[in-house]
Amino acid sequence: MLNYNSPIKDSKNYSEIKISEVEPTAKINLRGKNRDFITKIGKELSIIPPTDPNTSSGNDSLNILWLSPDEWLIYSNNKIDQKNIDDLEDRLYNSISKAKIGSVTNVTDHWVMINLKGAKVYELLSAGCPFNFNKFKNLKGAVTQTLINHTDTIIHNKNNNDLNIFVRRSFSNHLWSWMNDSAKFI
Repeated sequence: MLNYNSPIKDSKNYSEIKISEVEPTAKINLRGKNRDFITKIGKELSIIPPTDPNTSSGNDSLNILWLSPDEWLIYSNNKIDQKNIDDLEDRLYNSISKAKIGSVTNVTDHWVMINLKGAKVYELLSAGCPFNFNKFKNLKGAVTQTLINHTDTIIHNKNNNDLNIFVRRSFSNHLWSWMNDSAKFI
């Protein structure tokens, strides 16, 4: 991550909805399948990656999202400094990639994280998303990959009416504009 420049740098409050960009946070993509891979992640991060589809696990500083049977996304809960992300990436790379049991890719600059909070977050998302949130909204730690206003996203249900949405940097302004326009009418 070189000279991270946030594309949004904003926060908006509407009736029962708060929309804000959460940056910069570390984001690392992990891919691997075997038991050694899972064990190495657990040892390095003190978190066992979830193996059940569409779930997450975490601690005070990191979350791990299940994306597919052989793919996870790690993201930090707090703003990071460059030294910490470099140390984390190096530890994972040395124990996983060098051992040839999986891959470690820093995707901090690839994903923008937007946080939605408030009683009407699911009403906002339902206005532009085909996903049925009825079960999702009651499952703390649930994860889904879906479209919001024709934009690929990853949604992490952190807590009751508190979501982190990951969107590709190139589509972040589009999604941000749509969310803000739509929130005005909810």
